[in-house]
Amino acid sequence: MQTADIRQRWLDYFGTRGHTVVPSASLVSDDPTLLFTVAGMVPFVPYLTGVVPAPYPRATSVQKCIRTNDIEEVGHTPRHGTFFQMNGNFSFGDYFKEGAIGFAWELLTSSESDGGYGFDPKDLWVTVYKDDDEAIALWKKIAGLPDERIQRLDEDTNYWSTGQPGPAGPCSEIFFDRGPAYGADGGPATDDDRYVEIWNLVFMQYLIDDVRSKTDFRIVSELPRKNIDTGMGLERVAFLKQGVDNMYEIDQVRPVLDRAAELSGRRYGAVHEDDVRMRVVADHVRSSLMLMSDGVAPSNEGRGYILRRLLRRSVRAMRLLGVEEATFPVLFPASRDAMKSAYPEVEADYARIAQLAHAEEETFLRTLAAGTTILDLAVTKTKDDGAVQIPGDTAFLLHDTYGFPIELTLEMADEAGLTVDRGAFDSLMTAQRTRAKTDAKSKKKALADLSVYGEFRALGETIFHGYTELRADSSVLGILVDGLPVPAARAGQTAEVILAETALYAESGGQAADKGTIVGDGFELEVLDVQKPVKGLISHTVKVTSGEVGVGVRATTLVDEDYRRGATQAHSGTHIVHAALRDVLGPTAHQSGSFNRAGYLRLDFGWNKALSAETKIEIEEISNNAVRDNLAVTTRELPLDEAKALGAMALFGEKYGDVVRVVDIGGPWSRELCAGTHVSTSAEIGMINIIGESSVGSTNRRVESLVGREAFSQFAAERALVSQLTSNLKTPPDQLIDRVSDLVSSLRTAEKKIAAFEARALSDRVPALAQKAVRTGAVLLVAETIGELASADELRALVTGVRERLQAESAVIVLAASVGGKPVVISSTTPGARDAGAKAGALVRVAAGVLGGGGGGKDDLAQGGGTDVAALPAALDAVRNAVSG
Repeated sequence: MQTADIRQRWLDYFGTRGHTVVPSASLVSDDPTLLFTVAGMVPFVPYLTGVVPAPYPRATSVQKCIRTNDIEEVGHTPRHGTFFQMNGNFSFGDYFKEGAIGFAWELLTSSESDGGYGFDPKDLWVTVYKDDDEAIALWKKIAGLPDERIQRLDEDTNYWSTGQPGPAGPCSEIFFDRGPAYGADGGPATDDDRYVEIWNLVFMQYLIDDVRSKTDFRIVSELPRKNIDTGMGLERVAFLKQGVDNMYEIDQVRPVLDRAAELSGRRYGAVHEDDVRMRVVADHVRSSLMLMSDGVAPSNEGRGYILRRLLRRSVRAMRLLGVEEATFPVLFPASRDAMKSAYPEVEADYARIAQLAHAEEETFLRTLAAGTTILDLAVTKTKDDGAVQIPGDTAFLLHDTYGFPIELTLEMADEAGLTVDRGAFDSLMTAQRTRAKTDAKSKKKALADLSVYGEFRALGETIFHGYTELRADSSVLGILVDGLPVPAARAGQTAEVILAETALYAESGGQAADKGTIVGDGFELEVLDVQKPVKGLISHTVKVTSGEVGVGVRATTLVDEDYRRGATQAHSGTHIVHAALRDVLGPTAHQSGSFNRAGYLRLDFGWNKALSAETKIEIEEISNNAVRDNLAVTTRELPLDEAKALGAMALFGEKYGDVVRVVDIGGPWSRELCAGTHVSTSAEIGMINIIGESSVGSTNRRVESLVGREAFSQFAAERALVSQLTSNLKTPPDQLIDRVSDLVSSLRTAEKKIAAFEARALSDRVPALAQKAVRTGAVLLVAETIGELASADELRALVTGVRERLQAESAVIVLAASVGGKPVVISSTTPGARDAGAKAGALVRVAAGVLGGGGGGKDDLAQGGGTDVAALPAALDAVRNAVSG
């Protein structure tokens, strides 16, 4: 049974049983505390916790998920994958345990010809929470399961909660027994790979508080509306129904594994270590493909860092398989073709995805070369120190900072006859993973914090009038101070105010929140921020500037008209610059992020090299031509599928409902899904002035522009600057470039002459310094203060010059100077002095200790410094004593 068939059977089954079929949400979670959608229930959390009223009593979905907590397990177990699909069915106060168990058992055990999955009931086991007698009775009643195939387990495995006060309840899991060839008897309680968990049923039954740990809390009461959250692992069912041993061999993943085997010339199934590497490649390439199709680009932070890690682990695994050249041009098409039937967007957007993947692979192949150099230095240092083991922190630095895989570090260290302190490295990795897991769990706290908005959201969505009005009359539904509801807020306090209606735009879609005020009888509030803490609810963060505002009073929102005008100019300008970019660079220059506020816009887009000056001029010219042409700006609301069919661009990172707002500028030339505020015609933008273009990662660029009045002001300032230059240089404007070039050339010539003069002056001081050498102990010692110098490089030149004159002697040279108001000491030794036991690094540390600083280096040359220039004579005395002693 193909994976796509398993997916469709699920949706058909629940769709015909009263469940609303909900499309998969993006892998980029709209929960600000989550990097990714990590579970099938994540998009439904506001409904399950009651923060937002559920729009339907029953729902079903097949949700794309990314989870990297167990990334090191990928390839080693049959079921761990970083990308997976979770089939879910949900009930919001509708059916409960009996319905959930009945649906699960019927779908699993019905014949394939009847639309089921055709599992043999004798192969299925279930686990339940140890005290959930009700669930046990239902499993016996509905499935006829005998006692020996129903196992009671503790809270740590069979009780669900967020870890915070709120809903909680027991869960029941369904396992498939793969048979004695895969492990010991004893059922799922053995925690053996023989028993594969395929379905988890969560019964949200209780309200809990006084939560001390996941298993230590107080049950307050039963929930008035009990919910169901279930999840069936699509890949797990697929490998069982397809008769293969693990998820890496199913139809959506195996093609990449096969291409990896072909490229490496190695046979899958022959060597266990090679098999693990091929599975890692197959999993990570698919995960990377799906992440990039949802708009994630490689970077050094957040989501982009996770993607970069997946891509680089793939390159590493192929290298360990013996392939050192680029492989993504072969591997990614295989994954695209395997996934496109379920997710057509991976084919439609493949040109952009391939551009990102190929650029990242090329960059990392260069990084591997650089990492090899860094590792070579570490090997040399280890041997010079007489050690046989590379420190664990060095291996971790290579892995974490430079992206150099530990496996390669181990391999190359072994070739050099060394080992790596793997224990220290693993400890550092464990600490990093613990931090990552802690961060991932932080969502639970945030969900509990958001529950305070539930009673306000239950009153309905906040009505937004700001598209057509800059003023709206409303009433105060609630006030929060420090996150807690209060009846009123007084002058001087900062508070959140929830209104039934507003004209103030909440930050979203890259557009900053409106500025403005909220006024009423006896009070005035300065609006500091406007946000959407939960879907459908707008919250205003305000400072009470006068009076007192209370719950239930009438209030009027007033938008700052000048600020809104600038914001609409900037947002429409962003759309125009985006369209101009695509005109010039092509469709792969797709927006990957934006920010706009009054007078300013910033737009990130997919591209892997800097734009030439000519290209930037062309983009700016196209943008301003569109402004000049006074193009019509129209907005309309359409069903999402219809809007996409018209060519409206859905921008990455944005969340869209079933009905969307489409903004056209010049008809189809610029057609985007957008909930922001916009001008009526393009001429209202006034002017676009591109002021910067820069890199935001190896695969993304950023353009920044001033818009409207701010753009004009910038041009005016530049005109004034040109006028001042023409006056000062007595040169017409059209000759300024040549005149400035001549001046720069003359300045550089003068600087070279000055540098040559200063170098000669320094070299002239060398003979006199060498003559000051004094026999001290077993060596000749030059220890002198030079005075003030422009740089440490000048002092170093003097030191090495004196050393060269005394090269035939056993000589130590220690010179000190004031550089930029701070003391600097540089020491050097000749081979004879080193044979006598003198070490430059040790002498510098002696001097630096007196100067209140530090230093170090090699035995032949070292540098140090400190904070006390006046202590330089004392520092040199300490050096003399150290040499003589």
